[in-house]
Amino acid sequence: MSNNYEQNQTGNREDHQLQLAEENFIQQLSMFGMTLSSSQLEKFRRYYENLVKVNEVMNLTTITEEKEVYSKHFLDSLSIVGLIPPRDFVNLSVIDIGTGAGFPGLPLAIAFPQTQVTLVDSLQKRVKFLEETVQLLGLENVHIFHARAEDYARIETEREKYDIAVSRAVAKLNVLAEYCMPFVKKGGYFIAYKAEKIKEEMDEGKKAVKILGGRVDQVISFQLPGTDYNRTLVQVIKEKHTSGKYPRKAGTPAKDPLGT
Repeated sequence: MSNNYEQNQTGNREDHQLQLAEENFIQQLSMFGMTLSSSQLEKFRRYYENLVKVNEVMNLTTITEEKEVYSKHFLDSLSIVGLIPPRDFVNLSVIDIGTGAGFPGLPLAIAFPQTQVTLVDSLQKRVKFLEETVQLLGLENVHIFHARAEDYARIETEREKYDIAVSRAVAKLNVLAEYCMPFVKKGGYFIAYKAEKIKEEMDEGKKAVKILGGRVDQVISFQLPGTDYNRTLVQVIKEKHTSGKYPRKAGTPAKDPLGT
């Protein structure tokens, strides 16, 4: 009987913490000029619950506490609205390169159901998690592919197809640019989610971006509302077509980055 009582108490505490995280998330989003429906909030809740459940047997994230996940994963993913207003996320196509556990692509897909989101990751286990999560959430605007970015960009129908390419992957700007720019249509954007300190990356990053047909359009740095977490977003506009020789073969962009 005591075990059942303790389990109930634990469950109640977890539900309370999740509710607090959700309420905080709603307030944080309002600072970005965003509101979500009860259905969308329920999808984020299910996403969180599945993430921490699967994370017990698979290394998806080191962040598992309710408030932290909602702020440093969900809110952070949606911080792109600092560059592209929510009203503009209609009938857009977005590709997320090196999506990992689905960030930033899945939160964008939940928040903007009229946007088509493609998730690309090189690890089969993560892809399986993403497929199961998308099915669990009933998302019909998400497409998932198991591939390295360098190989996926060789598929002719995927090149210069997307309005926006995003990546929160851990790599320097010049490397991310070679992974992402080939997917962006002329006039579209590549947006890199970077840490606060990016100055040392910018010179090489700008050179790489220019080689790939783009130009750094905006760089914004800010603190995520209600947190001590600093984020920098780099927005690159695609002005010219990317040469067919990019990206180079798998592994080369990281080993021999452009612009160095």
